[in-house]
Amino acid sequence: MTLQQQIRSNRWRTGLLFVLFGVLVAIVLAVASLAVDLPLLIVIGIGLIAYGIFTWYAAGSMVAALAGAHPITRDQYPELWQAVEAAAVGAGLAVTPAVYVIDDPAPNAFAAGRNPDHSYVAATTGLLAVMGPRELRAVMAHEIAHVRNRDIRTMALAAVLVGVLLILSDILLRVTLWGGGRDNSNPFAVIGLIVALILAPIGATMMQMALSRRREYQADATAAEITGDPEGMAMALAVLDADKRQVRHVARATAHMYIESPLVKGRGLTGTLGGLFQTHPALDKRIAALEEAGGFTLDRDAATAGLPPEATAPQPEE
Repeated sequence: MTLQQQIRSNRWRTGLLFVLFGVLVAIVLAVASLAVDLPLLIVIGIGLIAYGIFTWYAAGSMVAALAGAHPITRDQYPELWQAVEAAAVGAGLAVTPAVYVIDDPAPNAFAAGRNPDHSYVAATTGLLAVMGPRELRAVMAHEIAHVRNRDIRTMALAAVLVGVLLILSDILLRVTLWGGGRDNSNPFAVIGLIVALILAPIGATMMQMALSRRREYQADATAAEITGDPEGMAMALAVLDADKRQVRHVARATAHMYIESPLVKGRGLTGTLGGLFQTHPALDKRIAALEEAGGFTLDRDAATAGLPPEATAPQPEE
């Protein structure tokens, strides 16, 4: 299957996923209606729709604010700017995305926006410190790939829908505890509450997983196509894998946008279950996919030789 065929197939899967998401919300609302009066549910629904529309149009700026990203000029970070421009030209974009920087020592990057004409690419200062020119070009090509493949629109919509689902769950909990206009002695009211509390977080996590994992493989492959350098992309992923530092400010709802999961690795539920609920595929698997496609074997020691000691040191428990 060619890269373009994979992208088209992924869009069909995305459409199906959003349909299933709508079904999930409908089920939660239907069960919750047993504990909450219909007029109140309508008011909640209208409010959430308005919130969703507002969040959709403000998604780019909201993600930047959550990440602490700020726009920069060519003179401030010329190598980063040039890498973004080169990737945009190689990808055939009509508009070069804006360039943002996040003051954070952990290496990471993401792309965000509603569409290719209204998008930006953000990189941490840590990424700029540990990546050589070759690896930096690959990472920016990866993010530009998300822009060209229109993943940013899907991922922004996912973040909005996940937020709406979590808010809906919280509202239904509070309304049910306050009475909701109905007799809470009804056992179905308790069932509605349980459904809202359990399905919303699980649904949000599963959506992030389904949307992000396949797209990361495709963005890696597209970056290799844009730069003509699959080994450079693999080298960049090896550096990210070896660097143990974590991004300091990140929201779970936007974690799926980053090139590498910004959430703490190996701890809590995700560590206990071997990454079952991670939004990203393992970096080892992504590197292996590039090696297979490019016909090379990556020298990891050489790729990560320039990392400073603090990057690979075990990180303290929080």
